[in-house]
Amino acid sequence: MQLVSRRVASSLSKAGQPYLRANMLSAIRLGQFQAVPSCVCRSAHINGAAVADHLHKPHSNGRSHGVDFQNKPFIYGSPTIIDLENSNGDSHISTHHRTHHGASTSTGSSAPFSTSNNLNRSPKYKYPRVLLKISGEALQGKQGFGVDPAVLNLVAEEIAEAHKAGLQLAVVVGGGNYFRGATAPKGMDRAQADYVGMLATVMNALLLQGALENMGVDTRVQTAIEMREVAEPYIRRRAIRHLDEGRVVIFGAGTGNPFFTTDTAAALRAAEMNADVFMKATKVDGVYDCDPMKHQHAKKYEKLSYRQVSMDNLQVMDETAITLCKENNIPVLVFNVMERGNVLRAAAGHNVGTVVDSSEEHKRI
Repeated sequence: MQLVSRRVASSLSKAGQPYLRANMLSAIRLGQFQAVPSCVCRSAHINGAAVADHLHKPHSNGRSHGVDFQNKPFIYGSPTIIDLENSNGDSHISTHHRTHHGASTSTGSSAPFSTSNNLNRSPKYKYPRVLLKISGEALQGKQGFGVDPAVLNLVAEEIAEAHKAGLQLAVVVGGGNYFRGATAPKGMDRAQADYVGMLATVMNALLLQGALENMGVDTRVQTAIEMREVAEPYIRRRAIRHLDEGRVVIFGAGTGNPFFTTDTAAALRAAEMNADVFMKATKVDGVYDCDPMKHQHAKKYEKLSYRQVSMDNLQVMDETAITLCKENNIPVLVFNVMERGNVLRAAAGHNVGTVVDSSEEHKRI
């Protein structure tokens, strides 16, 4: 690194830092000062000049210049006249840094990355970090195909309200409103059909992102099949960081593999995100012993065990998804997303649907 001019260097022994600042101003105006290249240091930046908080004493052939470099900041790099004038002789320059989790600190270092299950969780909720699964069929409303704008906005409003109340929300969307691999035309390869279904989930994810951002909610879409032009690739640690930073994360393209449902993808993401609960949003208010749309005598379960779901073949979700939740001890809550405020009430622990957990007891309403 080049040194400053002799005139500026000699000023150190005369009057210390205020005299140095005045001489530097004069030298810059007269064109006698040649700025040195910016050095790389762990510091903040003000108007292109790096302000070092902790500096070692420069080499001086054993002589002290009478300036305390340990307590007085020194401007490295290419300072401007405005930088020097704004200091007003103060012994420090104020630097503002974000101090939330993972952000840059006053020393320029980053806080250690953590995936703690209690990180930044709101204590007023039973389930502060939520994995919300929304089926494609729920988004189509009464249209029978595609997305009903009224239903999409209703779901987005529910998510936005919960997000603004302090919940950390990750969302998995299905694609059955466009295409389902399991019901592909006869003769079509199942793996190929499943990939088409994954693309359908990305369509829903982007539509939901648009609705949320229109409501002022910062949102990221991550896809298990890479398509960088429209969404981020799925990276677990990045997704967790988005949640910690207060963003809603929407996962598209399922697991990225054929022969797995979006319910399984949601259970997998719930485990990876250290979610406190897996909320399955449906058009009914819980789990019944038979289809309540077809049978008036259908009885609703208030609570179920993972084992009971499998034994009674209750079709809450596929066997792989239930097993994932069981092995990772993630409770599953099945509820009606069409009722306003249900997401927040469910996160607070209110009875708004059917809970599936490790308890062996269950009862019907």
